[in-house]
This record gives sequence, structure tokens and C-alpha cells, in this order.
Amino acid sequence: MIRYEIDVAARNRHTFEVELRIDAPAAEQRLSLPVWIPGSYLVREFARHLSALEAKQGDAAVALRQLDKATWLARCGPGQPLVVRYRVYAFDTSVRAAFLDATRGFFNGTGVCLRVEGREAEPHELGIVGLPADWSVATALERRSGPDSTHDYVGADYDALVDHPVELGRFWRGRFDAADVVHEFVVAGALPDFDGERLLADTKRLCEAETRFWHGSGRAPFERYVFMLNALEDGRGGLEHRSSTALVAARRDLPRRAAADPVNAAVAKPEPSEGYVGVLGLIAHEYFHAWNVKRLKPREFAAFDYSRENYTELLWFFEGFTSYYDDLFVVRSGLIDSARYLKLLATTITAIQASPGRAVQSVAAASFDAWVKYYRADENTPNSTISYYGKGSLVALALDLSLRSEGRGSLDEVMRQLWRTSGGGPIAEADIAAALEAVGGRSYERELAEWVHGTGELPLATLLERFGVEIESQPATLAQRLGVRISESALTGVKVTHVLSDGAAERAGLAPGDELLAAGGWRLRRLDDALRALAPEGDTTLLVGRDQRIIAIALPADSLGAIGAGSVQLKPVEGAGGDARRLYEAWIAG
Repeated sequence: MIRYEIDVAARNRHTFEVELRIDAPAAEQRLSLPVWIPGSYLVREFARHLSALEAKQGDAAVALRQLDKATWLARCGPGQPLVVRYRVYAFDTSVRAAFLDATRGFFNGTGVCLRVEGREAEPHELGIVGLPADWSVATALERRSGPDSTHDYVGADYDALVDHPVELGRFWRGRFDAADVVHEFVVAGALPDFDGERLLADTKRLCEAETRFWHGSGRAPFERYVFMLNALEDGRGGLEHRSSTALVAARRDLPRRAAADPVNAAVAKPEPSEGYVGVLGLIAHEYFHAWNVKRLKPREFAAFDYSRENYTELLWFFEGFTSYYDDLFVVRSGLIDSARYLKLLATTITAIQASPGRAVQSVAAASFDAWVKYYRADENTPNSTISYYGKGSLVALALDLSLRSEGRGSLDEVMRQLWRTSGGGPIAEADIAAALEAVGGRSYERELAEWVHGTGELPLATLLERFGVEIESQPATLAQRLGVRISESALTGVKVTHVLSDGAAERAGLAPGDELLAAGGWRLRRLDDALRALAPEGDTTLLVGRDQRIIAIALPADSLGAIGAGSVQLKPVEGAGGDARRLYEAWIAG
């Protein structure tokens, strides 16, 4: 037996006290902690939070020799269990690690549970002790049967154990049934006016729509599902798991109960705020992952190596296609209308068009480089790389519109084809190509080569036109004309965060970190203040603060072009033909 006991008594110290018990250890028993968590492709060095490791067999101390940054060796005698105790510092509010304070606890097993090498395939038990009387536990882990097992759980193996995060504390809790599967939703940190009933009702609609997408009238491939949402002052993110997800959202973005109206007892639900629509998209995204990456997965992820990077070129599919479907399910579930969906889609198109890196790196290469680039963004990121989320979602859009306009099927059918042929298991890019051909009746190798492995532009305008939708470019802002991204505040003024390749700012000599102080002799408090100070001809002098020096930079009037275009809008074409309208309605409705 392998058993972990997690003690949460040291809440004010933000420390989990962990006891690992190993029956019949090997004579030379290796223990290691993962360096990453599946679903988040960065080596995070969880072992840096471990301390005070000690081991015993009975009353005898057992020396632990550290072999590398996250591996220890215990030389054990026969006949007695090995008991290892250690502390885990937990003060990370993200969905990827662990957190503990006087009000809340949360952990992923990858950051807390040492791996008993050679025994990973055995059942792993987990118990939680030291809980305050008014704290609860939420997890999709199976509860261990037997007496005194209130907070005892079991995973079929190590992979299962660490793929079920645990939420602890005083939280709001609700549940619903969707497609005959029990779903639980817990929310920590919400404000008193939080509308939990609306969140449950809207999430139920998303879950039912996604289950129908994959299985028609069939059931989801899990017996129970748990959403765990931590509401913070700021933040948004999620991490998928096999039968649960951990989410972070800003409190202000959660739905709020409407004030009681004594005159009109039945008041229609208000339209969801922009922030709440983002939360719904996040929920749809992570739930879709229960199929697309947790079961359908890159062949390279068939067995995880927790000690190092696990490379794949397929994140454009598993993250990008999931990003395509998240907002699509929000509209297909009736939670927003199609006009609002087009606005969300236009935002993604704008973001990709504003990234010069799309002409430098393919989305397949961006997938492979995720370990060193995506989670380590810097001032040059927009110039050197492209998001496999955003560009991948537009590849999905282009393929879906191509399939539908050719009249042979849709990307929906491609996804279901992949599920059937793989049995809901590992796939390679060749399987994706085969599914596209099976549904579309022709090879899509050229599109995959150009759109996925190349850096050319996607033919979105042409494809959308067939559906009665046009891309309308908006006038470029001054920042877009300069080719910069900025931050503005009363404390820091106007600060350049990014200088985009081949833009006016780069040619003039602006650099990331520059503070824009004045233009044409006039003080700048916002970048748009410069619009009135730019010389219509000749040069405008910019005063820039850089490394405590004031520098004058000449900005020629004829250099103010735009990087790509301004933002875009997607608009239905007035008077579009019946075929276009039918294609559009079938695409949106699914």
C-alpha cells in the first residue's frame, strides 16, 4: 500500500505537513516529485517548496540521499514500512500548484505527493487531517470505503491520484445533473451577491451541449465531474483534469443576484456581462478538455515523464481547437447571441493579426516550443512566436468553414470521427489528417502544411464571406500606427511594454521600458494626448525616459503606418444569399 496523509493544521505557516507510508519498500527506494503538471507546459520545479524531509522504518531513522533536484534515495531494511515526512510550502493561488492559509486550501498532487518509483501502477490512498470543524473538502477522487474514512480517498494509480486536485475550506457548493452525470460546482472567495443558481443553470447548459456534441444521447466518459473555482480580486485561468477542473476568475466577473423588484416579480435575467461571458468560455474550454487532451491526447502523452519536458507539436489541435469550441458552445447553448459570438471571434482575429510573430513561427513549432516560450513571455514575444491557442483556434475555424462550404461535413464530425477511431485515446497528426479526409472526402494535407506548419495568412476573409460574414477593419489606434504596446497609469505614465517588428517605433529607436514623457513639446499623460501634438509634416520630437536619462527621439510624420491593421469587426453581409444564411445558421447552431 502507498498512502499519503496531508495535514492542514499549519495554515498560518502556509505549509502542508505530509506523511508518506510505503509498505514493503524496495531495498533502494527512489522517491521523486514531478517537475511539471500535465496541462501546463512549463518546468515549474515543485521540489523547491519541499523541506524537512526525514524517513523512518519503525523507530530507526533512514537516510535520504538526494540524487538530483527532485529525486531522493532511501536504503531500506526488510520487513517494515518506510514512512517519509516532509513539508510543502503552499502559497500559490494559481490552478497549477498549492495554496494554504487560514481561510482556504488547495493542492494538486504533482506538487505535494512524492512519486514512489517502481510502484506507480498500484492504488494510492490519500487522507486529509487537521481540518477545522467548519471546513469542507471537494475533489473528484473516489472516496475510500470503510470506517473513519470521511476524508480518505483513493486513486487507481499515481497518474490518477495527481490528476484530481483538492479544494479545502469554507466554500459555496452546488450540484446539478447533466446527461445523467452528477456535476458539482464549488466556489471559494465569492462576494455575498454571487448568483450561484445562475452559474449552475448556465454551466448545466454548457455541459449538456458538449456531451451531446461528443456522444449524442450517450453518456460522458466519467461518472462524476467537479468544478472548483477560486474567486480572486483579479485573475483568470483554468487547468483541466480527467473528471474535474480548477478555475480562477475575478470576483466581479461572477454572476450577481438581481435586486428584488416588488412590482415585477418575474424579471428577465440580465444579459451576461463581458466578464461573465469570459467565465462561461473558460468553463466551456476546460470541460471540453475532458475529451480533447485528457482522453484524446497526443501520442507523446500516452505515458507521462514527470521528470522532464514532454514535447509535442499538437498543442495547436488540443489547445487551439478547444479554444475554437469554447465560445462556440457559449453561443450554441443559447447563453449569448450570434452577434456577440462574432465579436468574440473578431477579438481573436485582431490579436493574431497584431502579432508579427505569426510570420516567424508556425503554430506547430509554437506547440513544440511551449516549454520555453509560451509561459515565459517577454517584451519580444509578439515578434518571435505565435499563440497556439489563438492561431490554433483560427486554424480550426478555417477547417470548419472549409468543410462546411464544400458540403461534405464539418469539424464537429471530424472530432467525433477521431473519438471513434482512437477509442478516445492517443492520436498523431496523421490521424487528424485521416479524419479530415474521411469526413471531407478529399485530402487536407495542403491546408495542414500551409496553415499548421507554415507561416502564411489564413484565408479567413474568403471563407467567412461564403457564410455571409465580412471582416471590416477599424481605423488603427495611435499605438497600432506606432507599432507599440503600452501600459498607462497615473503612477508610471505612458510606458512602452512591446515594440513590434518593422514599425515606426522600432525604426525611430523606441525600446521596451521607455517612458513616453512628451511629444512636440507637450507633456503626455496618455498616449492619445500625442495625437494633437504630432507634426503633420516633418519630425515630431518625442522625449523619452530611459534608465534615468531623458532622450530625444525624432518621429517622422510619414513613418506612422500601422502594424498589420487596426482591430477588426465581423459583420453579417446585408442581403446575403440563402445559401450563405443556411451555412451560417448551421455553423452557429452546430
